[in-house]
Amino acid sequence: MKVIATNKAPAAVGPYSQAVDCGDTVYLSGQIPLVPETGLIAEGDITVQAHRMFRNIAAVLEKAGLGFENVVKTTVFLQDIKDFAALNAVYGEYFVEPYPARSCVEVGALPKGALCECECIARR
Repeated sequence: MKVIATNKAPAAVGPYSQAVDCGDTVYLSGQIPLVPETGLIAEGDITVQAHRMFRNIAAVLEKAGLGFENVVKTTVFLQDIKDFAALNAVYGEYFVEPYPARSCVEVGALPKGALCECECIARR
């Protein structure tokens, strides 16, 4: 098992890794729309925050030598399920067919008041 870490995505703020490389499979921890340089949530609506979140995921994937085409499963957490359509539109800008499997759920709250969070599993 190898830890994946990059300063192009927000640093882990607890006892976890940005990602863990297990050979053929890489597990990415949930990314929220934190701006890596400031540690603050990207200001804006779900569209703005979703783009920031996916840019953070892209940075972690890149550090692992992977891209969105390697992602086989995502779990998306939304503060408000009413943001599903807007999130879906942004999601479609990062993922292409064949799309990864996905779950999307509304949660009571996300860290730092984020509107969205996404974790991924990728394969080489």
